[in-house]
Amino acid sequence: MDPLLQKRIQRYGWDKAAEYYELYWMQQLEPAQTKLLEMVSLKTGDSVVDIACGSGAFTFRIANSVGKEGRVMATDISDNMVAMASRMASEKKLENVEFIRMDAEALDIGNALYDASICSLGLMYVPDAEKAIREMYRVVKPGGRAIASVWGQRSRCGWADIFPIVESRVKSEVCPLFFQLGSGLTMEKTFVDAGFSGVYTERISTLLHYASAEEACGAAFAGGPVALAYSRFDEKMRKEAFADYLTSIANFKNGEGFSIPGEFVITIGLKDS
Repeated sequence: MDPLLQKRIQRYGWDKAAEYYELYWMQQLEPAQTKLLEMVSLKTGDSVVDIACGSGAFTFRIANSVGKEGRVMATDISDNMVAMASRMASEKKLENVEFIRMDAEALDIGNALYDASICSLGLMYVPDAEKAIREMYRVVKPGGRAIASVWGQRSRCGWADIFPIVESRVKSEVCPLFFQLGSGLTMEKTFVDAGFSGVYTERISTLLHYASAEEACGAAFAGGPVALAYSRFDEKMRKEAFADYLTSIANFKNGEGFSIPGEFVITIGLKDS
């Protein structure tokens, strides 16, 4: 797939998803984000670049970890995500955070400026994840560290049929290799190849809890990576796609809602002094 086309799809797709993202995903992603913060061990006064920051909810947790003495540069490819996050930062009166639209593969940031670089569940959407991880290496200081989380193996993510369900109706070309980074030792190898030492990975099994079929479908279609393709569905296509998706997750039904299995992979590496 043409990398420029993929970036445009990501940019405008996440623009579409922005208003629904926190509603449907913040609670579901909390286990991975909490573990990531535990592993990266931020200190008061640290400087951090947060790549693919989305709506900024996790960025604010990073900002709290580094305190007023620290600073956070948060980037995302989506204009709407950056605008939303900037508004929230202003409302929260956070002065140690800045949100800027930026390409993860070509960060407009000088070399060796940050104590840590973080990418929480963003690398699956980047055309060249290896290039993005090299950028994470470039912008951290010697002695600094980088950490990234991705979704795990496809077989351990019970919502994965959303991609073929959408693709059978509207060609999305969203994430042709979505689960590749979470398979085997791919993340560790990519960090090592980028120059990091002491590379370490943890896998986390989780359940995505949705109280109703409406919530489960909202997360899968409107609030996630297929939002742009979904916006092109007519009413008939939406009803049929919802039915197909609910059939695909039927084994995970829990009362009126669903508890859908998922897996996160988190990898951290150090930049030698």
